[in-house]
Amino acid sequence: MVIVVLAALVAGAYFFLKGPISQIIAATQGPADFTSEEAASGEGVVVMIHGGDGGSDIASTLVDRGVVKSFDAFYTLLLQATPEPVFQPGAYQLKTKMVASTALDALLADGTRLSQAVVVPEGTAAVDVLQSISEGTDIPLADLQAAAANVGSFGLPPEATTLEGFLFPATYTFSPGDTAQVVLQAMVNRQFEALDSAGVAVADRWSTVVFASLIQREAGLAADYYKVSRVFRNRLDPAKWESGLLQSDATVAYGTGKTHLVTTTDAERGDAGNAYNTYAHPGMVVGPISNPGDLAIDAALHPLDGPWLFFVTVNLDTGETVFSTTVAEHDAAVVVWQNWMREHPEYG
Repeated sequence: MVIVVLAALVAGAYFFLKGPISQIIAATQGPADFTSEEAASGEGVVVMIHGGDGGSDIASTLVDRGVVKSFDAFYTLLLQATPEPVFQPGAYQLKTKMVASTALDALLADGTRLSQAVVVPEGTAAVDVLQSISEGTDIPLADLQAAAANVGSFGLPPEATTLEGFLFPATYTFSPGDTAQVVLQAMVNRQFEALDSAGVAVADRWSTVVFASLIQREAGLAADYYKVSRVFRNRLDPAKWESGLLQSDATVAYGTGKTHLVTTTDAERGDAGNAYNTYAHPGMVVGPISNPGDLAIDAALHPLDGPWLFFVTVNLDTGETVFSTTVAEHDAAVVVWQNWMREHPEYG
């Protein structure tokens, strides 16, 4: 009996102390960082730093590009550095799986910053693409804006009133002396190549890019792109979704000029004066809201079969998304998301 009681006490103590012990170990070990052994298998990657980026922005970019293992591993070094590091806007040649201290040294070293190079991530809005080009090349932003305004010179579909959606996301290297027109046409041509490779007819380029741009902004994990595509297709089916309203916050945010957000306020969702407001205007959004890549284009063409009408990301760290068919199912998933947000106030 004594042995059984002792065993129960030990087991109880283990589970009670497991969390605090894990926190103590994490605190003493420091933030997660790649090891030198892991770094040996890293591959080349180009990373873009923009004017006005702070240390937290740069740390987030490095994590997103797979350069460093965790935000804290890099950001802690920045806070400890004396004097405070100064980063020049532009494209940098780095590697994936770098030790955080090595990544910081590389960003500050001569020769790491590339000349005439630009990185355009999937889902970037045209206004931000122009800014990236000006930071990675010798072309003034004003020249790029003037060239982009001449929409009819790029061979776009007749519906296009801007270059939005047709600046393919990729890493580009240009030649000294390339003009704004040459650089932008190269990106447009690359988008045409992507559409042609996906089997999109010239007559269908506009509708495909519009839909793909929506999926690009709303989807998270790669496998979810095809489910998100189906949700919006189902909402365009009157038999499944009578209102015909896509109800995408990303479209509303784009119409307000907040190209980096996918969240909106009640007032913004109620503003029928916003042509991109899919809470107020039924049917497909009036134009592209980002520049989509190959995956989003493929998802627009090949939505997964399914009855889903709703989706919500319930874990912003992992990107876990719940797809639902009924309002009750969706409401339950929203509660999971709300609970997660309360546990992670840094995302609020």
